[in-house]
Amino acid sequence: MGSGVKLGMVFTGIVRAVGRVRARSARRLWVSREDLPVELGSSVAVNGVCLTVVALEDEAMAFALSGETLSRTNLGELGVGDWVNLEPAARMGQELGGHFVLGHVDTVGKLTILSRRGEDFLLEVSFDPRFAELLADKGSVAVDGISLTPFAVGEGVFRCAVVPYTYEHTNLRFRRAGDRVNLEFDILAKYVRRWRER
Repeated sequence: MGSGVKLGMVFTGIVRAVGRVRARSARRLWVSREDLPVELGSSVAVNGVCLTVVALEDEAMAFALSGETLSRTNLGELGVGDWVNLEPAARMGQELGGHFVLGHVDTVGKLTILSRRGEDFLLEVSFDPRFAELLADKGSVAVDGISLTPFAVGEGVFRCAVVPYTYEHTNLRFRRAGDRVNLEFDILAKYVRRWRER
């Protein structure tokens, strides 16, 4: 059993629950709690975006949305009844499972393919090509907070194979081609790019 100490604002890309938007205003989002272990001040990744719990009710939790969050993510497009991926911040001793995800979305991409291929599902995402150098074939990417392994990486497009378990236990089962998804590229790639730019 882990110590329960949070690792800060670090996530793993392993979605713990799929919640539903209960209410929203211009700067506040209410989402069903789904029995997640949260309290006031907890960090929760909502569709891969690190947010802070600012209010709690029996069955819902509220998050404040900054202008920066609304401008860089798909959270501003959410409506009542929409499904979102939820992951509490990682805790010391917890198995990582996915990869290090900070909850800092780099850009919003568009689902161009989401279809069954044999026993699995094929996901294809198009995105702004200026982020292409942050993505490597068989590297890591978080799509709406889901840790996935990209392949067929091109200039502004990548594909991922999605196993049935991931499809059924994330909001992917409610997604369709044309939907906009939050993308967070691997933190190591960002540091390498920063080093090269010096």
